[in-house]
Amino acid sequence: MQIGEAAAASGVSAKMIRHYEAIGLIPPADRRDSNYRDYGHHDVHRLAFIRRSRDLGFSMDEIRDLLRLWDDTSRSSAEVKGLTQAHIADLDTRIGRLREMRDTLQSLATACDGDQRPHCPIIRGLSGEVPLPPISSGRAGSAATSTARG
Repeated sequence: MQIGEAAAASGVSAKMIRHYEAIGLIPPADRRDSNYRDYGHHDVHRLAFIRRSRDLGFSMDEIRDLLRLWDDTSRSSAEVKGLTQAHIADLDTRIGRLREMRDTLQSLATACDGDQRPHCPIIRGLSGEVPLPPISSGRAGSAATSTARG
């Protein structure tokens, strides 16, 4: 099948298929006499594996490792699990940082009256005029709000 059909069947755009081929995640496609790429069902299955892995947030290096393990029929599931658990730990760290960013932004937004006056705690916090509110693990406290208003 040609690249457009492989893209439709795998859920990966033609541009990304070319990219994955260029970086070695998929082997170079066979070429027809017309020089069009020709993909088989195994290629489409591999592309779908990559797409699902990307959807779950795995990095290209992690996907490369997962593909290596997928191709290795004598693999240890412990290695696959370890890679997955490391990815989960990374996601947990990123989720924590996102929560901290959200809490800080929520504190700034709460401190802002949102009226017609030019005074804006959000701008002042982002510009460094006032310290950003402390990052809390839960809800933004009143101390954070009063600091941002200053």
